[in-house]
Amino acid sequence: MSDQAHTGGCQCGAVRFRVTKLGRGSICFCRMCQKATAGLGGLLITAEEFAWTRGAPKYFVSSDVARRGFCGDCGTPLTFESGGAVDLSIVAFDRPADVPPTIQLAAEARIPWGDHLNALPPRPESPAMAERYARVVSYQHPDHDTDAWEARTRAATEPHQ
Repeated sequence: MSDQAHTGGCQCGAVRFRVTKLGRGSICFCRMCQKATAGLGGLLITAEEFAWTRGAPKYFVSSDVARRGFCGDCGTPLTFESGGAVDLSIVAFDRPADVPPTIQLAAEARIPWGDHLNALPPRPESPAMAERYARVVSYQHPDHDTDAWEARTRAATEPHQ
C-alpha cells in the first residue's frame, strides 16, 4: 500500500511504533476481533516493515494460530499476529485516516445494526456539556511522537468523575 513512514501507539504513550511499509488494510468482523477491540470489528493493516520505538506490547494468545498485542498499562489493542505476519490496529496510528481498510473479512459475522450507524441523528450538544468538555484534561498521548512521555494511569480503585 504505502512506503511512507507512519507512526502510532497506545492511548497512554507507553508503547509506540513506526512503520515504513504497509500492506493490506482490512476490517474483520469475526467475533474474536469484535471482542478484542470491544467494537464492531478489528480495523487492521499489515505492517511489512515496522519497529517498536517505545516500549513493547504484552500479548494474549487468542487462538491456536494467533496472538494479540496490547499495551500492558492502558490496554489499547495494538496487534493481531499470525503465521509470522503482524497487523497493526488502524485506529492506533497517529493519522488513521491515512491507512484505510480496503477489504472486509468475516462479513457474515457483522452485527446488523452496525450498517446503519451513520444514519443515527447526532446528539445536539448543550451549552452545559460544551462547558464540561472544555474543562476536560486529557492524559492521552498526543497523536505524534514525543521524545519523552510520562504515562499517567490511575489505579482502578480510584473513583472517576
